[in-house]
Amino acid sequence: MAIDMKAIHDSQRTLVMGVLNITEDSFSDGGLWLAPEAAKAHGEAMMKAGADIIDIGAESTRPGAKRVSEADEKARVLGAVDALIPEGAVLSIDTTRASVALAALEHGAQIINDVSGGQLDRELPHVVADHSDCLYIVQHWRGWLAGAAGNVPDADTSRYEHGVVNDVHDELMRQVDAVLEAGVRAEQVIIDPGLGFSKPGVEHNLPILAALDRFNAAGYPVLIGASRKRFVGSLLAGAGVTEPDMASKDNVTAAISALCAEHGVWAVRVHDVAKSRDAVAVGNAWREYANA
Repeated sequence: MAIDMKAIHDSQRTLVMGVLNITEDSFSDGGLWLAPEAAKAHGEAMMKAGADIIDIGAESTRPGAKRVSEADEKARVLGAVDALIPEGAVLSIDTTRASVALAALEHGAQIINDVSGGQLDRELPHVVADHSDCLYIVQHWRGWLAGAAGNVPDADTSRYEHGVVNDVHDELMRQVDAVLEAGVRAEQVIIDPGLGFSKPGVEHNLPILAALDRFNAAGYPVLIGASRKRFVGSLLAGAGVTEPDMASKDNVTAAISALCAEHGVWAVRVHDVAKSRDAVAVGNAWREYANA
């Protein structure tokens, strides 16, 4: 049965996007789902836990990560796509390469999640434009993050002259304008302010979360990806949790997911689907009640 992607793009409830990292070195679960059978099982488990979308990534974007070869990325992605499409999955492909995006779409994927927002591979927006039934997540991007030395490896890209909210909003809108000029239709676009990307601290990320209404007002669905990011651990440390573990970070992520749903974001991208599924359900109900 064909999936109605317009209905997904226009969803009136916040969706849950589960992260499937088929990588060796992602910051929280690198290597766990690298084997094809493990990737398939984890994707299916997230679907059963309530994920509306599975976001497949085969190349880590953490600071200092080594680039995966194009051939390896494509093989990993297509293995997961071919395994999960027959299960009825809605699949988002986390890639910055046009060739990987094209192959995944031809194998049935429905969403391209480009963390470079169309800037790294200038052919990628054209691939999306040629597949008018797919959706395109355009993320705020200031380039690859620096190496892993020091506590703030991306300090060179985390200066915001007019304030983080103003600069991120304006830069992201320019990225959207560029992909529209490349032929992508407005009805395909979803925006992502890119929490954690060139935004290492609480002081970079909380202002964006507090300004969700401004990003919503841009007229495009908004994706928020806070899950397990560095600033989440910093929030816990600031609250007196001296050694936050992954479970506590997922609890904070769920709290953020509830707030995002209450503010009407399109989707939250998370590792622990079950926790955020419940949190989003509460946020969706809260918003519905408040707007009644």
